[in-house]
Amino acid sequence: MDPMYQELKEIEHRPYPLQPSPWLMTQVWRDLLFMHYPVSTDIIKSYIPTELELDIFENKAWISMIPLRITNMRARGIPPVPYMNSYLELNVRTYVVYQGIPGIYFFSLDANHPLVVTGARTVTGLPYKHANMSFEKHEETFHYASQRIHTAKKLNVAYQPGHILFEPQEGSIDHWLLERYCMYSFRGGQILRGDIHHDKWKVNRAEAVISTNTLVPFIPGEFIGKPPLLHYSRRRRFFIYPLKEV
Repeated sequence: MDPMYQELKEIEHRPYPLQPSPWLMTQVWRDLLFMHYPVSTDIIKSYIPTELELDIFENKAWISMIPLRITNMRARGIPPVPYMNSYLELNVRTYVVYQGIPGIYFFSLDANHPLVVTGARTVTGLPYKHANMSFEKHEETFHYASQRIHTAKKLNVAYQPGHILFEPQEGSIDHWLLERYCMYSFRGGQILRGDIHHDKWKVNRAEAVISTNTLVPFIPGEFIGKPPLLHYSRRRRFFIYPLKEV
């Protein structure tokens, strides 16, 4: 029998109700760095399905890159599978709206576990890619490196969280970027929505030094080495619901 997680009792912060169907998978995300970049709406529109509306904040579109560690992954009703429940991941996403529901759209999801990449790509249609990745911590600094297999797509970043933990306030750019509870995918000519759940974000500001970043072509040049907005989260448990046609 599955345990009743505390996060599933905390739903008042959600912009819309939880799905009535049960969650499909749970994961614990650790040591996340959110690197946020404002980008041209005209450029980014050509990279998302025309059925999705680009979401903007104060007349700006944004993309976010998120290196993280995924641990404690398991399907509902099944204990964690050895060698399959932990891996490194690197997400690149933007912000969209469909039928009035705000969410995220992934440009890519790199992971260092080939079976996870193949399975997730097959089941969800999300653009998972296999990459060689490493994660180390030296004193208070995290070092994260990713090199996508057979391409020049790579990221090398060292980051350090600030000391003050805070809860993003509604109406702020922090809240707009972080408090998203679904992802959209496009497969077979159909928009799919996958709901997610977690408790409300509490994050730190962060500092980062990026020595290499060749993941996407449309980041403004002045921001390649130093994102204008950074967040760090030590830990969040996520619940992932089945993708559904919308």
